[in-house]
Amino acid sequence: MNTTLRLSPDAAGIARAAALLRAGALVAFPTETVYGLGGAATIDAAVRGIYEAKGRPGHNPLIVHVPDLAAAERLAVFDDQARALARAFWPGPLTLVLPLRTGAGLSPRITAGHPTVAIRVPAHPLAQALLRETGLPVAAPSANPSGKISPTTADHVLDGLSGRIAAVLDGGPCAVGVESTILAPGTPPRLLRPGGVTAEDLARVLGTLPIRPEDAARPEAPGQLASHYAPEAAVRLNATAPQTGEIWVGFGPCAGAALSLSESGNLDEAAARLFDVLRRADRLAGPGGRIAIAPVPMTGLGLAINDRLGRAAAPRP
Repeated sequence: MNTTLRLSPDAAGIARAAALLRAGALVAFPTETVYGLGGAATIDAAVRGIYEAKGRPGHNPLIVHVPDLAAAERLAVFDDQARALARAFWPGPLTLVLPLRTGAGLSPRITAGHPTVAIRVPAHPLAQALLRETGLPVAAPSANPSGKISPTTADHVLDGLSGRIAAVLDGGPCAVGVESTILAPGTPPRLLRPGGVTAEDLARVLGTLPIRPEDAARPEAPGQLASHYAPEAAVRLNATAPQTGEIWVGFGPCAGAALSLSESGNLDEAAARLFDVLRRADRLAGPGGRIAIAPVPMTGLGLAINDRLGRAAAPRP
């Protein structure tokens, strides 16, 4: 087994991570949402390596990360609506699914056979520095084994991928804690995955709430598989009290809860803590264990939180 390097968030660590990416190696790095597993999007062997390291199904496309709108326009075709969204929310936790530009030079594996590409500009300063130093678009799904709980710290990355990737650039905990919102602009605009930009935020730019299509057997964007973000333990949702043997995860006042997403009922805090709390609950539950989750409102970031919890609780493939 190869040793996975833990790189410091300084100029030397960024330079080393960028050199590894340009050489076709895989490097995990922090974004404001979760840690991404980066590979150069123009190097087919690197993109293949992402799928292999994660055990990710080949029909599940990847998100390409770039440092700014100008770089994004070299890879995808933007219309006025897409540019308005980019100017409103980039850099930030919004991914746009847009027509792939002819001659973009991306590995065909990234789009999983679709004529579109998912693309975003992350806001995390370390991600920005790494993208600019690398000088290439970087494909980066969440840095965890496919279907398992997403990572929000470097330790989470190493728990799942140590020995499978070249390095992790350690930037501390991620601030948002749930993956980016994925939107397909159009008439009507389609919300393919709720995330760090809320539907209400999008509506202020779009003039209408985006619709939520049903999940497809062949995903158009990441995060559309029915079972995803899953701990080993079974998960029960909307639990107002635990059953015997369950680890109860609260939201708001929940006397006796073993863990809490947010004791004050703050959705921003709950999103930032979601995946770490799920990991801790899974350890407490142990083999064959069960986790019960208190109700979380379906407003604002609650839509993204409930999306992740619903997939975590779904029947496993």
